[in-house]
Formats: sequence, C-alpha cells, structure tokens
Amino acid sequence: MSVHYWIWAITLAIITLVVVPLAIHLLHRALTAARQIERYTREMLEAGVGIANNTAAIPALEDTLKTAGSLVEASKLLKTRADDVGSVAIDLAAPR
Repeated sequence: MSVHYWIWAITLAIITLVVVPLAIHLLHRALTAARQIERYTREMLEAGVGIANNTAAIPALEDTLKTAGSLVEASKLLKTRADDVGSVAIDLAAPR
C-alpha cells in the first residue's frame, strides 16, 4: 500500500472512532437538554395557569370592597335608627 492509502485509512479510522462518537454524544446531550427545557416549560405553564386561576377572584374583591363601603354606610344608618327606636322604647317603658 502506498502512503496515500495509509493516510486515508488513518483519517477514516479517526473519523469513525473519534469524531462520530463525539458527535453522537454531543447530540445526545443537546437532546437531553431540550427535553429538560420542554419539561420545565410545561411545569411553568401549569404553575402560571394555577396562579391565573387563583388570582381570578381579585376583580371580584374590588367589587366587594365597593359594596362594603355602601354596607358600612347602611349599617351606620341602621345603628342610628336602632338607637332612636331604643330611646323611644326606654321612654315608653319608663314609669310615669
């Protein structure tokens, strides 16, 4: 065999025994990383949906706070009226 064939055979052996397994290893690592990223993304989506569902009631709380203000006013009015009724009841029950 000539020198050219030996160089070609050694180069082919290096590619077959070093470069191809290294490329396969690196591709496997990239695939594993991509799968982990996909899994983490799926978990983040589930967490985000859970957060959105748990915070969906916040606008309803705003309405509740608005309603609570009018309820406070109504309770003050009721207390005033109850005090008036109590005063009248005390006056009626007082001995004459």
